[in-house]
Amino acid sequence: MSRHVVITGASSGIGRASAQAFHRLGDRLSLGARRHERLAGIADNAFCSALDVTEPASVTQFLEGALAAHGPIDVLINNAGLARGTEKIAEGTGAAWREMIETNVLGLLEITRRALPAMIERKQGHVIVIGSIAGHIAYPGGGVYCGSKRALQSICQAMRIETLGTGVRVTSVDPGMVETEFSVVRFSGDEDRAAKVYDGVRPLTADDVAECIVFAATRPPHVNLDDILIMPTDQATPFHVHRESS
Repeated sequence: MSRHVVITGASSGIGRASAQAFHRLGDRLSLGARRHERLAGIADNAFCSALDVTEPASVTQFLEGALAAHGPIDVLINNAGLARGTEKIAEGTGAAWREMIETNVLGLLEITRRALPAMIERKQGHVIVIGSIAGHIAYPGGGVYCGSKRALQSICQAMRIETLGTGVRVTSVDPGMVETEFSVVRFSGDEDRAAKVYDGVRPLTADDVAECIVFAATRPPHVNLDDILIMPTDQATPFHVHRESS
């Protein structure tokens, strides 16, 4: 039987690749993103809608449409998130910090708190959170981004305890370096600067991460993968990256 899979931030990168992967399995999809015009054509018969996870009204409207289109949610993939800038703590203005915390942490909570009660009531469901190696190891210029991703680990751990015995599963998928639009967003559209992040490295692709997400979601109901840390072979930590000389 096909599942209803809801994906936030589905217009590009890991979210888009995940949508395509679940579509190949025959699942019913509800896709949300700020850039909703880019959702068209990702998957046939998907419910596609604008979604800003930082706006409660937008979250409510999106979920109402998703439930009307495809029924109860079986898998919620919290993919919406971003890094913005490389400000050190002493140099920050606060604007980028608020954007990251509101999106990465509060946005995830806004949509999860609305989807989770029905999963608990039905005694089935899977919440998948896209974290980062940054949640495990901090680095200079990324303190608030790293902090926001670290917070997701505690939120996932708490959810696992709070839902124990209900049949609900919670998984955190934490990638290292992935070549998507992540760095373009971080550097506010500076594509040349973003490209240098991947110079001489073979990073993960969005499809690599999507494969891990699908693997977690397709385990038998009694099996939960709590955490998946996935790294490129060329990366050991945020600081240790092997680069081929040109």
